[in-house]
Amino acid sequence: MPDLSGLDFTSGLWKWFICIPTVLGVLWIAYITYRLSARLAPGQKVETTGHVWDEDLQENNNPLPRWWLNLFYITIIWGVIYFALYPGLAVFSGIKGWTQYKQYDEEVGAADARFGPIFDKFRTQDIPTVAKDPEALKIGQRLFSTYCTQCHGSDARGARGFPNLTDNEWQWGGTPEKIEETILNGREGAMPPWGEMLGEQKSFDAVEYVLGLSGREVDPVVAERGKEIFAQNCAACHGPDAKGNPAMGAPNLTDDVWLHGGSQERVRDTVLKGRLNRMPPHKEFLGEAKVHLLAAYVYSLSQGAEQKQ
Repeated sequence: MPDLSGLDFTSGLWKWFICIPTVLGVLWIAYITYRLSARLAPGQKVETTGHVWDEDLQENNNPLPRWWLNLFYITIIWGVIYFALYPGLAVFSGIKGWTQYKQYDEEVGAADARFGPIFDKFRTQDIPTVAKDPEALKIGQRLFSTYCTQCHGSDARGARGFPNLTDNEWQWGGTPEKIEETILNGREGAMPPWGEMLGEQKSFDAVEYVLGLSGREVDPVVAERGKEIFAQNCAACHGPDAKGNPAMGAPNLTDDVWLHGGSQERVRDTVLKGRLNRMPPHKEFLGEAKVHLLAAYVYSLSQGAEQKQ
């Protein structure tokens, strides 16, 4: 996790925007508390607020009870001590030098010292071997639940824009090495928009051809026109047989598996407007040992699908 502790939101003025109102607020509270702490002099009558109910029931302006005032004073003193120890004023880092980044690094370091040997035990084994170890799969499943379910779902079957990890269709390759590489370094997938270049009609023709490749019932005349358009504009990435190119992240268009939806309208939108997908890198965040276990778990999911076929 990068250290952002030295960065300001936009400029150093924001520190004073936090500091000045905070200090003035504490001073104002102390002043009000002091004014309300004055006791009545001997023989001095209690003033009223002017509120009267039921003809003779008046609201008196008595000083606050001493125990109540002391609580206010304790709160003010506690606030001053806090601002001295911690960076609550923004312009002063505090005597203890605490930051959320420092605390995070300390907690991660403690966790690594405790659990690191468990992860490292599997680091020297290849992924297929790790994928057969029940203990390793339990650890990998926990890692997946923590870091991957937000996008790929708790069942790893993905959602629109997020790939299903339980089948054998891999945009960037499904070998153990490729899966680990994807998790470590992330991926950037881009489908350029073709709307302006092809226009509505040619885009529609290309979509008909592509849908026909995946076994859909299409207009053969339109699909034939689309075949030529595909060969001229799309085959460079998806291949002349439309089976894709994992090296470029170009998906297979013949398997009826669609990352952004496979309806005619959704595929047409993809061709016209393009798509942009990003898988974030996890190498720095998780470390290679955890990613190795995570990759083994993901690999095991697809192997289960292979055995069912």
